This record gives sequence, C-alpha cells and structure tokens, in this order.
Amino acid sequence: AAPGRAVPHALDWTGPPPDVAVDLHGNGPPSHRLLSRLGPRRLLAFAHPGTPEVDGPPWYAEEHERERWCRLLRGYGIDADARDLRLPRPDAPSPAPGAVVLHPGAGAPARCWPVERYAVVAEALRARGRRVVVTGGADEADLVARLAKRAGLPDTDVFGGGLPYGRLSALVADARAVVSGDTGIAHLAVAHATPSVTLFGPVPPSRWGPPPGPRHRALWHPGPDGDPHGRRTDPALLRITPDAVLDACDALDALDTPDAPDAPEEGP
Repeated sequence: AAPGRAVPHALDWTGPPPDVAVDLHGNGPPSHRLLSRLGPRRLLAFAHPGTPEVDGPPWYAEEHERERWCRLLRGYGIDADARDLRLPRPDAPSPAPGAVVLHPGAGAPARCWPVERYAVVAEALRARGRRVVVTGGADEADLVARLAKRAGLPDTDVFGGGLPYGRLSALVADARAVVSGDTGIAHLAVAHATPSVTLFGPVPPSRWGPPPGPRHRALWHPGPDGDPHGRRTDPALLRITPDAVLDACDALDALDTPDAPDAPEEGP
C-alpha cells in the first residue's frame, strides 16, 4: 500500500502474533523489522547485515525470482521446486475460449509497451482470422479502451476494469496465446501452460522471464537495466517492434505443425 512499493510504516494486523511471517519484499531491514513487530513465532526472510537476528539464506541480486523464493523456502527446510509452476484450471468457463489475449498494462509505465503498437498487432492478428481480446487491471480501463478503439475491437472482446481472478484465470487457461509486458498475466500464462509472448524492459528475462521452452517467447534487447517502476516506457522495451511480436506469435502457431523447431528463450 505504500507509494513506490516502499515498505509501509505499519501493517493492518489486529490478530494474535502469527505462527509464520514471510518477508516477500526483499532482503532489507525495514521489512524485517515491520514483520518482527508482529511477534511471529517464525520469520522467514533473507539475511541482511542490518538485521543479524534474521538467520535466513543469503540474497543474490541477479538471481531469477523463481529460484530465489524457492531457495528461501529450502533454506528453512521446506521442499520447493522452481520447475513446478502449474496451477489447476479454474472451474469457471472462459469468456473467450481460443482468443489471443493482449494485456497492455503493467505495474508501472516503464513496463508498458505503447498502445499504438499493441493495436498494430491486434489488427494483424484479426486480419489472419484470430479473435483478439484485451484485458486490463482495475485502474487500467482507459488504457484498455484506447487499445480497443484503435484496433476496432467490439465490446464483447474488451475486458477492462479488472476481471475477477477466477474468470481471468479461465480466460488465460483457454487462450490461444497471451501477449503482454513483464507483468502478472505473463506468469499466469506460464502457470496454465498457455503459449505466451512477453515483452521485456527494463528488467531482463533472466530475472523475471518464463522457463526455457518453445511455448513461451521472451522478447528482449540486451542493455543496461532501467527502473522497473519508472514513469516512462523504458528504451529497451521501445526497441521491440510489432513485427517482432507478430513473428513470435507465428512461431507459437508453428508449434501446432509437426517437427516444429524449438527456439531460444530470449530474442530480439
């Protein structure tokens, strides 16, 4: 709830001291101390010199997030496999089975590919006979509406304002593909084994990207890291073209043909 994803000053916790508190913010003393004030019987967190009382495993800055958090659990004797990513398909029906899902939003503008480019992709996919739908979070209705207008999408294919999780999960699980920036819906596609094209910048896929394999295409132009919470689209993300995204979508479609070659995880 704190601005800029900073550690809040207090937690809205009125219950008894919890059995277990898990620090998912990072390895900094502010989040350690915030959770420690709740009096948990056990605190799971990465170690930091500023809080020597926390006896967790060390923090490695360049580690992939999947391995990082599974390693935290293993450090406390809890089995965790970073390759075990699947979620069960939800019971809810998909509102658009077989559609290509475009999700233009992200947690910060730095990770938002321009709407104009998403519209080019949407128009090209529709010209090929694909159904294209657009989704967005609770505060992204305007962004979704702009994309839908530019791409000429009917109202039935616009899901702005934040779908309930079960419905969103069903949409992704039954989608033909998901195209998005580095944000939550890309991870949901991986969890449902739905083919995906994820556009990376300013943070590389080596830290947040999908697992290697032909079903998930991570587009990325190597360069210095930027600010993932920045207020402008990152230059690395802007180097990705609509043609590159369409080529990645074509590569996913080719998986339906016999003897389709595998592709590397990262590409221009």
